[in-house]
Amino acid sequence: MAWCSWLVPCIFLGCVGMFVYTMYVNDCPETTGSVNCVGFKQLGRFSFQPLSENVLLGPSSHTLQNLGGLNPKFVVDKDQTYRLLTYMWLHSGVFHLLANMLCLLFTGIQLEQEFGFLRIGILYFLSGCGGGLLSCLHSRTKDRVTVGASGALFGLLGSNFSELITNWTTYSSKCSAFTSLLTVIIVNICIGIFIPGVDQSAHYGGFFTGILLGFILLMRPQFGYVNGSYIHAAHDMKKKPKYMLYQHLLCVIALVAFVIGAVMGVSKLIRGETINLPLPGFNKS
Repeated sequence: MAWCSWLVPCIFLGCVGMFVYTMYVNDCPETTGSVNCVGFKQLGRFSFQPLSENVLLGPSSHTLQNLGGLNPKFVVDKDQTYRLLTYMWLHSGVFHLLANMLCLLFTGIQLEQEFGFLRIGILYFLSGCGGGLLSCLHSRTKDRVTVGASGALFGLLGSNFSELITNWTTYSSKCSAFTSLLTVIIVNICIGIFIPGVDQSAHYGGFFTGILLGFILLMRPQFGYVNGSYIHAAHDMKKKPKYMLYQHLLCVIALVAFVIGAVMGVSKLIRGETINLPLPGFNKS
């Protein structure tokens, strides 16, 4: 059964609409001076901050923070946990928005068509929260603003990886599917490592969250399974279980790991602790 994708397009429109609103609130000519704004003659109030301040063609970090950008000090010291959700609707510039939205459309629509809006919606937003949580734990003492849907998008990539593993028997070209997905994941991680200013901790947090949620939410019935209601009573047909043992096992392990990780992460955040992981580009500032 293929679902009609509507959630991912709505997220796309929401992010684009929020960026337009962000530029309206930013009002570069009023706050910075029209002479310094990029594209003032063509865009007026919607013109961009000077390139010396934002090379991605976007608003100021102050505007992003006021509209819900993820600042660890605000989340912890001022109990503004809502920023774990709001930050993924904001983007720091046109190039940032374009890259994320292309990834969202190419990855999210296919997943939503295969698994439905409910499971993909849960996966997307929890992965975004997971990315924001790890970002706060890593940057607890830093006064920085993180924005973007990257954490949630890395969650979709992570869920693709776990979906391939848990549904391994349903793939005809297993090595080709694995190689293609691994290449996409490595390229995206490398982009985050080598481009300055990218919050790699949000990427890793979303990715690991997506892997765990993929094992929980994206199980397919094993190959050859037939619903008992479609088997005629006169047919002596041995019925296969819907899911294989290893699928149940991976689901349980992932669920336990997800709960433990969420509880530990929130408790560390409340206590004001930081975390460091031995991952490429994780500890760069």
